[in-house]
Amino acid sequence: MPGGQQRTQSLRHELSARGGVEERFRARIHGERGIGHELPDALGQRDPTGLAEQRQRRKGGDQAGGQRGLARAVEPLERDELRHVASFPGVPVAEPLPATAAHPHARAILGAALPPEGSPSHAYLFHGPAGAGKRETARAFAAVLLAEGAADPRDAARRAADGVHPDLTWVRPSGAAEMLVADIDEPVVAAATRTPFESARRVFVIERAETMNDATANRMLKTLEEPPAFAHLVLLSDRLGDVLPTILSRCQLVRFEAPTAAVLAQRLQRQGVAPEAAEACARLGLGDGERALQLALGDGPALRHGAEAFARAALHQRTGERPWVGLLARAGDRGTAAATLVEERLAAGLPFLPARDQGRAKREAGEAAKRSGRRARTDALDQALQLVGLWLRDVAVVADGAPELAHASDRLEALEADAAALASSHSARAAVAHVDETRAALRLVNATEELALEALAYRLERTLRAQRE
Repeated sequence: MPGGQQRTQSLRHELSARGGVEERFRARIHGERGIGHELPDALGQRDPTGLAEQRQRRKGGDQAGGQRGLARAVEPLERDELRHVASFPGVPVAEPLPATAAHPHARAILGAALPPEGSPSHAYLFHGPAGAGKRETARAFAAVLLAEGAADPRDAARRAADGVHPDLTWVRPSGAAEMLVADIDEPVVAAATRTPFESARRVFVIERAETMNDATANRMLKTLEEPPAFAHLVLLSDRLGDVLPTILSRCQLVRFEAPTAAVLAQRLQRQGVAPEAAEACARLGLGDGERALQLALGDGPALRHGAEAFARAALHQRTGERPWVGLLARAGDRGTAAATLVEERLAAGLPFLPARDQGRAKREAGEAAKRSGRRARTDALDQALQLVGLWLRDVAVVADGAPELAHASDRLEALEADAAALASSHSARAAVAHVDETRAALRLVNATEELALEALAYRLERTLRAQRE
């Protein structure tokens, strides 16, 4: 029948390679197109330059052989698009949270919470060593949450990744040693009660949660206990044991594992660090990727040298040379650099403020710079003392005949010379305990830095000499 033949030919055309089926599904499988490209432009303001670039890329791909493979990684934030793509064999699915690849606990918890299928918790506490990927994951997780339901999910995710999304708030402590109430009062507690600007959610990321004192934690309790349905809080901490129990009990814990020394060494070598120094700094970082990088670059080698000189002066009875002066100078330089950076950044925004507000802004900038400088100085001094303790620990393991366990693997000759001067490895271990006590005193008791380091130097000398005698 002519009518039946006509319908058969039409059906064959629909199922053919150039028929309507492929055309309708091309947006799902083509690497340069997404759901957003198929939606109508509600404002009629698509960027003509961007459209021209997309058209040129598609044209170039067709001329190269007509292959429809993914030209680049699928954006990890378009979950509905990925769900359709996954149904086509041979088409890879992008990873929404790539930084969790080496962290199975974080991957399991956050992966199950991703919208639209998942239901994210109101509060998370990401914990693990610095450099493990907590910040990267927090930003990617926030981007996924803020992209859901947005008119342009790709653009919302991009702005969240760049830190300019109006519904993403990122908080860092401004105090020299702790988080101030003002750091979270208006930016988090008050803002959490207000509806989102453009997204269906608001996300608050709070770094260094372990620096919250009792007053700051009490101000956060109601927000953590009874947050609005649209509010999600992500707290980050490098030291889980220092987070107050009142905060800890109200968050879902997400663990990030410490990277191995081999992984950290590879990262440092990609930064141009020599292999021997990269291995040593990776070991000395103790799983902390940021600290390993600090030791390998910038003033890190000088800080290592100062800590080594401090420890060796006590080992060889040369404390009279005042080795703590060099450590204090290097810590002071790092504090000055941090304060200058804050001043320059805040000063750059002064011309954009009304004249009546500039005086107040200058005073606040000066106070913020001082706090940042003190915090950087304190951190540098603590890092230096940790290196002193690690050197003494390395001397002990070398004295016990296990040099392969030394962290400062690029300084084995010096460690062997120091180990030969020891009567017993027990004295070095006792000295390590003294270093830890001084670190705690500087952090908790606010002791005078120069006096604390001078007292430590003579105490180490007495401990090591007594064991030798």
